[in-house]
Amino acid sequence: MKSELYRKEYGYAVLIDKELPENPLILFEKWLLEATEAKVSEPSAMVLSTVDSGGLPQSRVVLLKNYDEGGFTFFTNYLSNKGIEIDNNPAVAVVFLWPEVERQVRVTGFVTKTSAEISDSYFKSRPLPSQAASIISEQSKKIVSREALEKKLNGLMSNIPHGGFQRPENWGGYSVKPVKIEFWQGRENRLNDRILYEKIGDKWEFSRLQP
Repeated sequence: MKSELYRKEYGYAVLIDKELPENPLILFEKWLLEATEAKVSEPSAMVLSTVDSGGLPQSRVVLLKNYDEGGFTFFTNYLSNKGIEIDNNPAVAVVFLWPEVERQVRVTGFVTKTSAEISDSYFKSRPLPSQAASIISEQSKKIVSREALEKKLNGLMSNIPHGGFQRPENWGGYSVKPVKIEFWQGRENRLNDRILYEKIGDKWEFSRLQP
C-alpha cells in the first residue's frame, strides 16, 4: 500500500503571529470549539503518552474532561498501567488531533492528582453503570472472559446501595500541568504553521517553528 495515495493538501486556516493570544489556553479553547463545530467525532479525545519501567513509551487515548490554568484533566484507575507509570515518572505528553480542521495540539507537562473533591464530583456525575464499571474493573489486569467481567458488573448493579456508589480510592482525576503547548495548522505545500508556547516563570512566551 503506497502512502502517496493518501496525500492531502492543506489550506483550512492560518496562524498569524500578531493575532495570537498571550495565553495558549485561549487559543486552545477557540480551536476546541471550532473542532466541535466542524463535527469532529471526539474533539476531547487526546493521546496520552507515558514511559514504562523499561523506558518504553506507552500511548493510549483518554478523554479530556476539563482544562484551566491548573492543567488538562482526565479520569482513570490509579492502579492501571498508566497510573503506575505516572507515579514513577509524572512527565507526560498529550496530543489532540483534529483532521477535519487540519489541526493538532501537542502538550508537554507534568501530572498531579486532582483533589478528592474534584474526583468525587465527577464520579457522581457519571451514569450508574459507568460508576459500577469503574469499581469492578481491575484495569489492565487479565481476565478469563468478557462474560466474567459482565457477571461482576451485573452482580454489583443488582445491589445498588442507598445513595448510589462511592468512588473507589483507586479511581480519580489527573491534571497535566503544561510547560509547553504547540499548535500545528496544516498549510499549503507543507509549509505548515507551528507555534510553540513555553512557560517561562509565570508567563507564556511563544515562537514560530519551521515545519
